[in-house]
Amino acid sequence: MKLLVYGAGVTGSLFSARMHDAGHNVSLLARGERLAVLRRHGVQLAEADSPAVRRVPVPVVEHPAGGYDLIAVFVRTHQVDAVLESLAGLEGDVLFLHNWAAGAQPLGAVIGHERVLLGFPTAAGTMDGDVVRYRATNFITRRVAVPIGEPDGRTTPRLERIVEAFRTAGINAKAEPQMNAWLKTHAAFEVPLGQAVHAAGGPVALADDPDAVRGMLHLMRQNLAVMPTPPVPRGFAALQTLPEGLLVALLRRFLRSPTAAHSGLNDASPATAAELERLAEQMRAHAKVR
Repeated sequence: MKLLVYGAGVTGSLFSARMHDAGHNVSLLARGERLAVLRRHGVQLAEADSPAVRRVPVPVVEHPAGGYDLIAVFVRTHQVDAVLESLAGLEGDVLFLHNWAAGAQPLGAVIGHERVLLGFPTAAGTMDGDVVRYRATNFITRRVAVPIGEPDGRTTPRLERIVEAFRTAGINAKAEPQMNAWLKTHAAFEVPLGQAVHAAGGPVALADDPDAVRGMLHLMRQNLAVMPTPPVPRGFAALQTLPEGLLVALLRRFLRSPTAAHSGLNDASPATAAELERLAEQMRAHAKVR
């Protein structure tokens, strides 16, 4: 499989390095200074706070040459529109792996509905200069699979091929028949979380303010209440059913954890704020047409 990874941020870099290590024919698309750094040093990876940095010589391109079997898109929500125009003239299926609550229709309207697959990357990390620092794996993170699905929920041969290719690279992937609902559920959780962390000045600062955590939980519950389908995964229903006091305690514990520290929640950049606002717009539009 000839693979193009579109986007050289944290998740795109991690994913391309894993696929390259597994022997796949993968190229990583980057621009500007990030492109120059990748050409000089390759993808630089470090686990959590470890001083050890590993370099992976993933081939990088500034402009895609075409002929790809699969294009995996790892960009922020507010950057998708610009990416779609450049994908319209390329061949190959396109797997969108990022925050997205608008469904497949606006994606397929530009590049062709038959090309679109949806998914979400479960790997997370932060940029430390030019080094991608990823969170250490543990029993829980190893069990969390990367969901990938057809917009209509079918299990197709191409979906099975992609899942298998990811698994050969050591990426725990699975076919998700309710991918659209999965992404909307994640957005219902992610937007209040990200905006609350940003307003507080970081995950630990938010954890120290139980009233703010309680307000965040209320927004999560409101978002889940307007969804036309039950949450996916079903475990998110606990946000609606468990006692508020217990959930606040669990959320505060998560916000202080190493998982939160290395998940990108500390990123207070304008790009993060723009992504959260675009995702919130998609959710508001969804609520209006419900």
